[in-house]
This record gives sequence, C-alpha cells and structure tokens, in this order.
Amino acid sequence: MRKGLFGCCLLLLAGCAASSVEAHAREQQCLALAMYWEARGEGALGMQAVGAVVLNRARDPRWPTDICAVVQQGGETPPCQFSWWCDGKSDRPRDARSWRAAMTLADKLIHARRYDPTRGALYFHSTAVRPGWKLRRTVRIGDHIFYK
Repeated sequence: MRKGLFGCCLLLLAGCAASSVEAHAREQQCLALAMYWEARGEGALGMQAVGAVVLNRARDPRWPTDICAVVQQGGETPPCQFSWWCDGKSDRPRDARSWRAAMTLADKLIHARRYDPTRGALYFHSTAVRPGWKLRRTVRIGDHIFYK
C-alpha cells in the first residue's frame, strides 16, 4: 500500500513541477514579447528596461500580479497598456536574433529580478511621443523615457 501511495505522490509532484515549468515558460514568453516589440532596436539594456517596467508593475498592487496579465491588460482592443498587444497585427516575432535575446533576457529577469535600470519605473514612452504625463521621470534609456 505504501508503494502505491508513494507513486501517487511522485505523480502529483511531477504534475506540480510540470505546471510550474509551463507557468514559467508562459511568463517568459509574455515578458519577452513585451521587450521585443517595445525595444528590440534598443539593445539589451533597452529591452531589460522594458522588462523591468513589466516586473515593477507585477509587484505593484495597482496592477495584476501575473506578468502576462500585466502585458495583456486592457484586452486586444484599444485602449491597452502596450500598443503592440492591441494593434490588430500579428505578435509573432520576425527577427530571430532579437527574439532569442529577448527570451534569454526575460528568463534572467524572471529569475534574478535584481537590477532595474529604470529606477523603479512603472511607465515609459518613446521619445517620439509627448503624452503630457505628470509623473516623475526616472531615466532615459535609448529612445525611451521612464517614469514613476
């Protein structure tokens, strides 16, 4: 009887581990997509900064705690938090090298969550737009300005 119970426990643990791996893969992909579409032309530091904003939001009580929920907040029709998510275009990455870099950085950010080049920013925009926000600017990285 014990052997059967032990085997059952192992199956339950394997199921938990598998779902944990699946959850990590889902969060990694959501974070990588945000980093890729918002900052693929900004290099590693620019992508890391966008990733930090997503993670900062996930830790802030005003936003969902799940990375994918933060990225997808607002749904697939405007207004949404990230314009690439609700623009009606395909979200499939087209630049393989930038996508690999985004996936690698996303994995590191999810595991480490230590270095935040944005100094705690919760918002950002491209230097090409002027939203008129009344927020405290934290830093400019490449073509993005970050705010708290």
